Amino acid sequence: MPASSPLQKFLENVEQYPNEIYLRQPFNGQWTTWTWQQAGEETRRIAAALHALQLPQGSHIAILSKNCAHWMMADIAIMMAGCISVPIYPTLTASAIQPILEHSDSKAIFIGKLDDFSTQEAGIPPHLIRIGFDNYNRNERYNWNELLTEHEPLQKLYNWKADDLMTIIYTSGTTGKPKGVMHTAGNFDRVLAAATKEIHLPKHAALFSYLPLSHIAERMGVEMNSIYNVCVVSFAESVDSFSSNVQEIQPDVFFAVPRLWNKFREGILTKIPQKKLNLLLSIPLINSVIRKSIKKKLGLSKARHIYSASAPISVDVLKWFARLDIHVTQALGMTEDCVYAHFERYYDYRHGSVGKPFAGLLVKITEEGELRVKSPSNTLGYYKEPELTAELFDEEGYLRTGDICEYDHDGYLFVTGRLKDQFKTDKGKYISPAPIEMKLLANPDIEQCCVVGMAIPQPIALITLSEIGKAKTKQEIEESITASLAAINPDLESYERMAKAVMMKENWTLENGLLTPTLKVKRNQVEKIHQQFYPNWFEEKGKVIWE
Repeated sequence: MPASSPLQKFLENVEQYPNEIYLRQPFNGQWTTWTWQQAGEETRRIAAALHALQLPQGSHIAILSKNCAHWMMADIAIMMAGCISVPIYPTLTASAIQPILEHSDSKAIFIGKLDDFSTQEAGIPPHLIRIGFDNYNRNERYNWNELLTEHEPLQKLYNWKADDLMTIIYTSGTTGKPKGVMHTAGNFDRVLAAATKEIHLPKHAALFSYLPLSHIAERMGVEMNSIYNVCVVSFAESVDSFSSNVQEIQPDVFFAVPRLWNKFREGILTKIPQKKLNLLLSIPLINSVIRKSIKKKLGLSKARHIYSASAPISVDVLKWFARLDIHVTQALGMTEDCVYAHFERYYDYRHGSVGKPFAGLLVKITEEGELRVKSPSNTLGYYKEPELTAELFDEEGYLRTGDICEYDHDGYLFVTGRLKDQFKTDKGKYISPAPIEMKLLANPDIEQCCVVGMAIPQPIALITLSEIGKAKTKQEIEESITASLAAINPDLESYERMAKAVMMKENWTLENGLLTPTLKVKRNQVEKIHQQFYPNWFEEKGKVIWE
């Protein structure tokens, strides 16, 4: 029988594996470790401190920090105190942080490992109790290490019921204002029990944490997975040390977002151009040496569970990695369904699909092609947003995913677009841009793309260049992009064919507000800036034009 809550499972691990390493945090290239017992001791002391700071059971407590050992210990301490966690993306600006803290009714905030807190601090309302992770030079009115010495471990821990609200996770805001998704202790419990069984998650595995813990994928795939399957979690120290950290860890489970998979491919091709790689992989004795070498440098020599999540990934990119014996699989989940969802299994996958549903997931596809799902782990709804919550579910209680999907004859689910991303050209034809964008992203010269076409006769592709692309001449880029359009357009319906590609002056980034914290393109923001230029670009001569 699974444990009834993540906290109960954590306490069982402390009792059964007290001296096994649980968390590994690098400081200046040296690893500091916590055993399960040490983590249990620290979290009990912090939980006692929360009560001493007049934060009773049910208080909402935020965490603003990049991934680190203290992020996870803060979350566990919040659980021990019977409080509700509100994770916040560490890359958000002050103007994005403030409305979340106010809307969520947060009473306190853990402030930790951050790149530039001075630009974020104004977003924290003055009445919040601030607790700093002083291990990362974050000093506040109250600090982690001081609280450890001032408080004895909390003995009477909160006993979580399955239907108790445990966390409010704010969405990354791809399509507008972030919404607070409410999840219970039982939701987390059911997902991990199902995932462990369905996709054969290994016990005592090595995990590597670097994608935001404030996102549902990392929260479930790393934090909750580590608690339910007694795994060791190692953290990246910085962007610069990422490669060396992951090479040292060689995790058993690894997932990345599509943009990072494209970056990994770009890094390999920068060192070994495609023609040379093709030659090396065609030589029987050398190909296995090359594959092993690349896998080890990526940190994937031991990984069996390798996932791409958060957005669709190009089939060509999946096949490219498969040639290196790196089998990247996909899943289709969302914050609202707590990823009780569709998964490819490492032993059962089909390129381009998002796999098959977990047992117990009820699924239907509407006439419009929208996937709707129902499971015991669906969200309770959006915090303080009854109207949005009502819109989220249909009359039968199924969650509206917004994904346009279809099953193939073997039961694999394929995503063909997003309802909200569809646009209509001035010919009156609806177009789903995502599948076309996936085809374009097979070209390693392309970093990001957005297929658009409101109020013009045919779609056009807005494109930013990768580092490989930026190293090429203008003529080489025009030839490369023209070749991609020529290869892709014949397979599209006549009204879907791209009239041309527009090369953007600058990349879309977190800093300029055109990427979400999970590195998805904010289509509505890109459109807001560029839509006025579509007619002129459409009329310009040439297949590839420059902004």
